[in-house]
Amino acid sequence: MPYDPLLPPPEVSILLLGDDDVGKSTFLSRLSLGIRPHDDDLPPYALPQLRDEDQPFTFNVSLYNRGYSLAFSDTASPTSYTLLRPDFIVLCYDISRRATLESLRSRWLPVVNSHFNYDEALPVMVLGLKRDLRREWTDEEKRDGGRGECVMPQEGLGLATEMLCDRYAECSAVTGELCKEVLEDVARTCAKTTTEKGAKSQVAHCLVM
Repeated sequence: MPYDPLLPPPEVSILLLGDDDVGKSTFLSRLSLGIRPHDDDLPPYALPQLRDEDQPFTFNVSLYNRGYSLAFSDTASPTSYTLLRPDFIVLCYDISRRATLESLRSRWLPVVNSHFNYDEALPVMVLGLKRDLRREWTDEEKRDGGRGECVMPQEGLGLATEMLCDRYAECSAVTGELCKEVLEDVARTCAKTTTEKGAKSQVAHCLVM
């Protein structure tokens, strides 16, 4: 159907899934500010406190000269998240805590497959949060092929590919780094959900930013 600028922008519902304290709420708080990063010479300003009972949080974006209304919910939604019917799912993990990445495969992917299997074309994205906390592995951690506590980009991308996700991205909600790019990437994927073919692909098309 041709785009009609006089019609309300299509609404796309987005569900954030992931372990507690991986940064989902902070990410949504950042989006509510318009994802403006603070100046480097100023201390980080306080992000607004969003109330769980106000979910979904709606943000309007423009992509390819077309508007979209993105309605975000997370696991703290007043309606049980297992009862929601999102158009797009974002699996979130904390880059500074390796266990939260492993949890995407062991805990959250089964949740997606069991509760959100109503649409084979449902797009799924993996999002690494708290990018500002990533630290290089020490020599001791790397000895004998070991790995540090922090997740490196290629590891997150590798798991997203293994799980046949449509996108992979990272950002820091505290500093604002790459948040704008993540939101644009979310919008691009959401735009595909308004087409007949949907966005879920046979082979993962992941993007590292």
